[in-house]
Amino acid sequence: MMSFHPNVRLALLFVRRVASCRSVPLTAGALACLLSAPAFAQQQSDSNGPVVVQPGAPGQPTRTLPSSTRATLPPPSPKDVEFMQHMITHHAQAVEMTALIESHTENEELKRLGVRISRSQSDEIKLMKRWLEARSKPTSTTTSPGSHEHEMHRTNTSDDQMPMPGMLTSEQMDALREAKDKDFDRLFLSGMIQHHHGALVMVKELFDTSGAGEDAELFSFATDVDNGQRAEIRVLEQMMRDKP
Repeated sequence: MMSFHPNVRLALLFVRRVASCRSVPLTAGALACLLSAPAFAQQQSDSNGPVVVQPGAPGQPTRTLPSSTRATLPPPSPKDVEFMQHMITHHAQAVEMTALIESHTENEELKRLGVRISRSQSDEIKLMKRWLEARSKPTSTTTSPGSHEHEMHRTNTSDDQMPMPGMLTSEQMDALREAKDKDFDRLFLSGMIQHHHGALVMVKELFDTSGAGEDAELFSFATDVDNGQRAEIRVLEQMMRDKP
């Protein structure tokens, strides 16, 4: 028994019903045309490719664009670019701080928190770099040779024209590296609270700048940073109160 595509069977059923109602014979020619229509439509679809339609301005007609047309991202505001570049450096210092935990303290609660901070901020650094690269923007404000390595390990805010909010100074970082156990815990917690508050200031400055923070992906990211840092500040402050 011959089998047909479901759409063809449905069409045959419709034609037969019409033929029976109007006493119109279903000829071989009509059947051939019916069977060839889906194949022809498929060939047309395959040959033409997807249709890209660009809506016209009010009062203007739409335009059909080539199937190879690709969307282009609108140019970001200078503040958007600056925010992402600076936040990469800001996050990199937090990752560097957490890298000290394993060898400087036996506090298991602090170790778990450090892993969480390190993973989340490392992932966010990757996101920010992808965002900048997609817009052909540098991922760092540093242009000197070896700037990538410098960017990931820099802690001295004097390297920038303006210190970023919350960044620990080189003296604070040196003290953190030299501390052990409870002294380290205290310096880490207070330093990370300072650091997180700085990130909140950076987000506020972004949204307070006219025309900035309107990119959908950047807006979502900055909002997540604000919410996440606030939540972690509460945890850090509670740990400060609980420490012996």
